[in-house]
Amino acid sequence: MKPDLFQAPDYYNLDELLTDEHKMVRDAAREWVKREVSPIIEEAAQKAEFPKSIIGGLAEIGAFGPYIPEEYGGAGLDQISYGLIMQEIERGDSGVRSTASVQSSLVMYPIFKYGTEEQKQKYLPKLASGEMMGCFGLTEPDYGSNPGGMVTNFKDKGDHYLLNGAKMWISNAPFADIAIVWAKNEEGRIHGLIVERGMEGFSTPETHNKWSLRASATGELIFDNVKVPKENLMPNKSGLGAPLGCLDSARFGIAWGAIGAAMDCYDTALRYSKERVQFDKPIGGKQLQQKKLAEMITEITKAQLMAWRLGVLRNEGKATSAQISMAKRNNVEMAINIAREARQILGGMGITGEYSIMRHMMNLESVITYEGTHDIHLLITGMDITGMPAF
Repeated sequence: MKPDLFQAPDYYNLDELLTDEHKMVRDAAREWVKREVSPIIEEAAQKAEFPKSIIGGLAEIGAFGPYIPEEYGGAGLDQISYGLIMQEIERGDSGVRSTASVQSSLVMYPIFKYGTEEQKQKYLPKLASGEMMGCFGLTEPDYGSNPGGMVTNFKDKGDHYLLNGAKMWISNAPFADIAIVWAKNEEGRIHGLIVERGMEGFSTPETHNKWSLRASATGELIFDNVKVPKENLMPNKSGLGAPLGCLDSARFGIAWGAIGAAMDCYDTALRYSKERVQFDKPIGGKQLQQKKLAEMITEITKAQLMAWRLGVLRNEGKATSAQISMAKRNNVEMAINIAREARQILGGMGITGEYSIMRHMMNLESVITYEGTHDIHLLITGMDITGMPAF
């Protein structure tokens, strides 16, 4: 087992823009990833298993709902702290960051923003501690980029709702205790329901044979005449804007997380380039390798600045959905390009599990698609600057 020698690049001294609390939160997450994730993640990915043993540790570093107020079990941190935690976790693995992102932005966030006080008290402390895990049901087999076309629906049966339909590509689904499910009522209006494991007719079959996010559990959500108590409907927001508000929070976390994956690939390639000797000289002294490395650190630095500024805007309540889309799209593309270039620097060794690069590359192929595809985010920017939707 190789030691985790990761050193985070900070070419523009961005640490000077962070508060002492930001750095403390980030460093705690970084040390936890080195200690608890790095030693086990390659084997977990090879076996295609989510390492459930790390759930408690994720809770301890504040990865579950870090911006949720302390009265509900959260850490009461700001948006930049949330971003930094996601960055450090994804430096370890995108799949592990997906687990934390879903728990925070897609399960705890909607309960906190759209739920009743009773729902907040019932679920948020247990979700924050990792005692309870959740998932988010929006995507359907026939409705990915067009979630408004969903067919999952519920009918009012007097003392309960009757839920029918199916969701797919759901992170955490195989082991989640609750699911935040988006479905249409009899008038066609989208609402969020809290569906609990054990409700009759509710099943979560696991998705197998993935080449990406192999250390993350993915599954389906099947609803066959599921009786959902009326108190499980989140009443404070409906319509497509409700789940999209959750996705804004998740996409913000991804914009930071992708930087972590890119930093790990860059750091690995930089270290290798100084150690690998060909033609009697370390390959890091060759022009083409320096070109790759110089472009990597440039793109990482640009992404860091974008994520930091977006975090400031989020803290001030000024960040728009379109700004978040731009950061998610740019930073994930940056990360996947760096992973590919870093793999080339390592040559054949780059495809082995001895190094993290190929795992990051495969993971990022999912990250570039989920929470809004690469193309859709481009069209969101296009719509924002022209005023004309091209969907």
